[in-house]
Amino acid sequence: MTPDTTLTGIRGCVIDAPEYGKLRTWRDGAVVLEGAKILEVGDYQHVGKKPRTQPIRWLHNEGAAIFPGLIDLHAHVPQYPVVARGRGQLLDWLHHCIFPREKAFTGPAGQREAAAFFPELARHGTTTAMLYAAIYEDSCDAAFHAAAKSGLRIIMGKMMMDVGTYGAVQPRKVLSVSMLESERLCRHWHGHNEGLIEYAFSPRFALACSERLMRESAAMAAQFGCYIQTHLAETREECERVRHLFPTSKDYTEVYEKCGLVGAKTIFGHCIHLSDRERIALAAMGAGVAHCPTANLYLGSGIMPLAEHRAAGMKIGLGSDVAAGPELNLWQVMRSAIESQKVRGYYEQKIPIPSPAQVLYLATRGAAEALGKETQLGTLDPGKDADLTIMNIAAMLPYGGSATKADELTAEDILALCVYRGGPHAVSETFVRGRSLYRSSAPELF
Repeated sequence: MTPDTTLTGIRGCVIDAPEYGKLRTWRDGAVVLEGAKILEVGDYQHVGKKPRTQPIRWLHNEGAAIFPGLIDLHAHVPQYPVVARGRGQLLDWLHHCIFPREKAFTGPAGQREAAAFFPELARHGTTTAMLYAAIYEDSCDAAFHAAAKSGLRIIMGKMMMDVGTYGAVQPRKVLSVSMLESERLCRHWHGHNEGLIEYAFSPRFALACSERLMRESAAMAAQFGCYIQTHLAETREECERVRHLFPTSKDYTEVYEKCGLVGAKTIFGHCIHLSDRERIALAAMGAGVAHCPTANLYLGSGIMPLAEHRAAGMKIGLGSDVAAGPELNLWQVMRSAIESQKVRGYYEQKIPIPSPAQVLYLATRGAAEALGKETQLGTLDPGKDADLTIMNIAAMLPYGGSATKADELTAEDILALCVYRGGPHAVSETFVRGRSLYRSSAPELF
């Protein structure tokens, strides 16, 4: 960067969680961006007034809260229009509500929906998302085009199913077609947009995939250095059906192990009903887990034993799991991560209740670690990519903050406001690699 290039400075309450349960804060802080990277972070009185050869263009004020960009590890693009619809548990809900919706995610309608989805992520303050499309190559390709245009950091793949595709009579050669289309999408999109776009081979789950499809997906992901995403142990009924379908496997996780799907670039959605053996195996192989508490509560799937998973060394982040999760708002997912463990505490003794600092970690640093991107994302350290979520504090306060004095609120208070009252109404701006992708027109008052 040339000496006369203007830097970007963002002022506000700076908050990140470099360790589980430990906040790092500057109440009147500043983050300075140099192009796509974070150059400096610290107290505004020091950072903002330090002599420099490069001018700083300042954004926001003391009424802003500055966080690392929020990371959503699990959501379904075609399902968003049917959030909060349908009842019953997972398998019935899929067949009666979701499969018909995904079946329609193709052609011009699929292209229109794909174009609308990614601005919604930015409006909710999400900077990185791992996503499933439907089984169709055309709408998945359209979704990648929309993702690239949005500037967001997106990991995505075409849904893969060869056992009862959307409940219809099985088409001939569906496995070979699915593999061919997935490979074609991967070759075109993996690493696109200077690495912001990555491909994830996406076998839905063991009930919808043959062993051959799962094995070939794993082999192709290894060949191209891509991610793998699938679902694991979301409901007891699902686990029981898998046990009957794969009787030679010790458990659900071993089905995936035998097919080569478990590794450091795999993200498993849910993982509620795991045995001790499965926890140890997933941790040992470095797989990541997307904890989706809003979805699990909506469908009555169960409550993840979060403390036990973490004690086993598992890498855990958060996922909205739209449309089982009723919204893309990761602050609500954080709140549900706390409240679901409180519910466990009503009938189990000595259940640790996560703090706002701990769930912020899961939505930022923990999710980055699950993706293997902890040196690049998840905290506000200098040298990391400038992915930021800026929140308007007044928008979360009663009466727009008119009854609150600024010095009454600590950084911990502000984080709690975000977790319990945050959402798209309070997102001021969303940055990925230093580029503003969404900016609210609402003024920041404090």
